[in-house]
Amino acid sequence: MSAPTIRAVSDVDIPAICEIYNHYVRASTATFDEVESTPADWAAKRARIEAAGIPFLIAETDGVVCGYALGQPWSPKAAYRRTIENSIYLDPSAAGRGVGGMLLARFLESCREAGLRQVIAVIADRGAEASIALHRRAGFADAGRLTDVGHKLGLELGVHLLQKSL
Repeated sequence: MSAPTIRAVSDVDIPAICEIYNHYVRASTATFDEVESTPADWAAKRARIEAAGIPFLIAETDGVVCGYALGQPWSPKAAYRRTIENSIYLDPSAAGRGVGGMLLARFLESCREAGLRQVIAVIADRGAEASIALHRRAGFADAGRLTDVGHKLGLELGVHLLQKSL
């Protein structure tokens, strides 16, 4: 696997993003979504993210999308306009190869360039240990924890809240 290229998402990336995400919907607690999304769902999400001026990046290796990072508004209230919640997902074949770190670093740089100031990560307390470690390595600090706020795959799940000031 050659070094990944990090770039802004394009229309042609949407099916691959959908496929990556749906893997986690089906098989893990990394997302609390329980219903798979469609490419049309992702196209609409992309339009909302871009309209809000928030970065949405992909990592590709040898022309194949192997991960993505995006932000979404933390709250619809205007006072939160410079605070986002981030999401980062990798194709399972890209895990443990440094792709996540490269993608998150470029995403945070893009957030700074966009004038954003706070990034919040909401990460499941089971099955997402690698994501917690990734965010901590990128300088995210523990900001709190919520217990038993989700139920998926027969498990009661909580979330860790991590925050990075840009």
